[in-house]
Amino acid sequence: MTVVRPVRPGDLPALLALIADHAAYERAAPPPSDLAERLAPALFADPPRLRCLVADDAGTLVGYATWTRDLATWTGRHYTHLDCLYLDDRHRGRGLGRQLIDAVVEAAQGDEIQWQTPVWNTDARRFYERLGARPAEKIRYTLQPR
Repeated sequence: MTVVRPVRPGDLPALLALIADHAAYERAAPPPSDLAERLAPALFADPPRLRCLVADDAGTLVGYATWTRDLATWTGRHYTHLDCLYLDDRHRGRGLGRQLIDAVVEAAQGDEIQWQTPVWNTDARRFYERLGARPAEKIRYTLQPR
């Protein structure tokens, strides 16, 4: 049986493996070698700066969702930014993505939730639209420090 629960410090190696799989799936650069040192303080602070839930299948992590709370300039209201939602491909189609999203919605305590997915990821787009989410067309830019 798979349960959705908050990440624990002992989960960090398995979470990092899922994050690397997620980056590869999205055709992104691999995570930096010091990612554990970067994420641990954010995940395990009190309160955490980055919140994370994992899908735990009998002791094996098979997915995760991470989010932060932010403030929207145009509305002056808080919203929840779902940064990552990922399931190992062998565990998709079992309702785990919905469980993770539902848990984030509950944690958001009424905030609007916003996220992005690559345009080419039609499976994710169909999944999100089945949830009732609607796309907001924008192009995401990144600017690396000099």
